[in-house]
Amino acid sequence: MPDSKAVHGERGGSAPKRTSIPTFYRQVVAELRKVVYPTQEQLITYFIVVMVFVVFMMTLVSLLDLGFGKLAFEIFSGGS
Repeated sequence: MPDSKAVHGERGGSAPKRTSIPTFYRQVVAELRKVVYPTQEQLITYFIVVMVFVVFMMTLVSLLDLGFGKLAFEIFSGGS
């Protein structure tokens, strides 16, 4: 079975050189400087949206759990 170049790379080629630790950290800092951080107003808005969604999902799952629990109790208890 022939070797796949996608897995093993070029035949007879050398492995790529590793980046030194100082170069790696310089690149990390350079990438972090490109990050656009949200403003305080955006952060508050996102927080409120996430909290409303979480509370909604908790309520939905709780109601479904309660409903299915009562249904299962009615089915298995004989319905009396």
